[in-house]
Amino acid sequence: MNSMEHAVDRGEKKELRKEHPSGWLYLTQHDAIPILVDALLDLPPNREFNKSEFAEHAGVTRQTVGNYTDLLLEVELIEEVPNTSPSRYRVADSDVVRELFELNSALNNTGSE
Repeated sequence: MNSMEHAVDRGEKKELRKEHPSGWLYLTQHDAIPILVDALLDLPPNREFNKSEFAEHAGVTRQTVGNYTDLLLEVELIEEVPNTSPSRYRVADSDVVRELFELNSALNNTGSE
């Protein structure tokens, strides 16, 4: 196979990944998501926040948080606090969050042993 065929093959594979993304690619295909996830990892357990508070904590605009709130809810990174108006949120009590904290801890400990 020549280099041009390799390039076409890589391009096709990349497009297939975009059409059928893994959970990771689905989440991280948005530029602001890594910053928002990093900010979630930095919150104390059970800390409630509204969109403005979370935006300030993450160092992004409230609009950015608003754009991605539904996605963060969908993938169970945050959950809505019941009976709050305006809506308040907190880091979700989910398998996704537990695994994310475990991955973050492992990454932080890499090289420190």
